[in-house]
Amino acid sequence: MTLTGLYVPLITPFDDAGAVAPDALAALAHQVLDAGATGVVALGTTGEPGALTDRERREVVDVVAGVCRERSAPLLVGASSVAALRALADRPEVTAALCLVPPFVRPGTEGVLAHFAELARVSPVPLVAYHVPYRTGQPLSADALRRLVRLPGVAGVKYAAGGIDADTSEFLADLPPDVAVLGGDDAVVAPLLALGAHGGILASAHLATAEFAALIDAWRAGDVARARPLGHRLAALSRALFAEPNPAVVKAVLHAQGRIPTPAVRLPLLPAGPATLRAALAHLDR
Repeated sequence: MTLTGLYVPLITPFDDAGAVAPDALAALAHQVLDAGATGVVALGTTGEPGALTDRERREVVDVVAGVCRERSAPLLVGASSVAALRALADRPEVTAALCLVPPFVRPGTEGVLAHFAELARVSPVPLVAYHVPYRTGQPLSADALRRLVRLPGVAGVKYAAGGIDADTSEFLADLPPDVAVLGGDDAVVAPLLALGAHGGILASAHLATAEFAALIDAWRAGDVARARPLGHRLAALSRALFAEPNPAVVKAVLHAQGRIPTPAVRLPLLPAGPATLRAALAHLDR
């Protein structure tokens, strides 16, 4: 299985009472799939899973799985523990689990590899490792990443290294077959695609979904004349959408468009400021 294309890590919309808004969540999933997304992600970091209760997390997966079942669309679910992975056993709609490299403890390369080997052993679905060292505190070299994606049961990596560096180009220059690399840094997904990534998991693609899907298609087809200017425009939009901690600005824009009931986020996040919202809307209009 090679995961390719655009995956949108869905926000979790809240209603006026502060509860999860399931109808709005289902509508968002349908909208991005209608606009050209390959699939969606439930309980990614954009969905604020750490601020949800166990019941709310189950509700989110129920809603999104229902849409993916109806649409025959791939579904990734954020699940980074043995318990969370085992809970996916009765969910046939789930294509893969998005598993974060262990944060904060910095176990080193061998610890990361042993951790993922154990998760893959118990998981009912393939794993996509989420490599985001500026959040986890755990860097991984190109060689370590290649060892990680060669583990049985690991289908690929969400690559969010914070930019394009020597390890990025070295890793992408020598990928094992049937391994997916999905860009996770929205503003630099175009150069990552140019280097050979297979797609992206992009929060910015709640907006301009069709354009992000077209960007991935253009780079995959080698259509540089189309991909380069589109990539520049979408990078500017992504920078505006990430001007405050994600997903505050994305939620503010979706609310301004009338697509979700409120722009609310849960602590420790704060709502986006009005100037940031205006700037994001201006980029979107352009």
